[in-house]
Amino acid sequence: MLGLAVLRVVIGGLFMGHGLQKLAGWFRGHGLEGTGQAFESMGLRPGRVHATGAGVSETAGGALLAAGLLTPLAAAMLSGTMITAIRKVHAPNGPWAAEGGYEYNLVMLAAVFAVTDLGPGQWSLDEALGIRRSGPGWAIAQLAAAAAGSAAVLAFAERQPVSPADSAQPFAAGETPVGGEGTPQGGPDGQAAHV
Repeated sequence: MLGLAVLRVVIGGLFMGHGLQKLAGWFRGHGLEGTGQAFESMGLRPGRVHATGAGVSETAGGALLAAGLLTPLAAAMLSGTMITAIRKVHAPNGPWAAEGGYEYNLVMLAAVFAVTDLGPGQWSLDEALGIRRSGPGWAIAQLAAAAAGSAAVLAFAERQPVSPADSAQPFAAGETPVGGEGTPQGGPDGQAAHV
């Protein structure tokens, strides 16, 4: 059970950090303004709305996962940001993070899937409150909900009008957006933006 607790806290904490990079500019993040501009330039319009949504999903989902509370919901929130990142940025680059691929995102998807399947463990709020929901059905359901949410977000973004921010270059050459939905090169999400 210690292994599950460590896994939850590390992954949840890192996701919280990514979310706070977007929402508050913490941990060398660009905050809502900079992340919103970056999202606009990637076609996620309106950028500030998408940056807020991604930041809240990562911060709240990470906190829930770390606490082992409402684990399938936490996993769906985090999986949704990873699926969007793969679809919007990383898929064309192949699997390897060194080439801007989806390696990191896939590892995170697998980890939250496994935690949902196995359950958050004895040292979790789900267990303490008697509300644990786990197993293959829950793991598949959270992944399906995340994929549906990602598809809805991308469909919404595609219907929005193009704004002048789409052509803006909010970051210096070689630098990419922040956090779970886009990270500076060399950040824990890999070397390229991952939406």
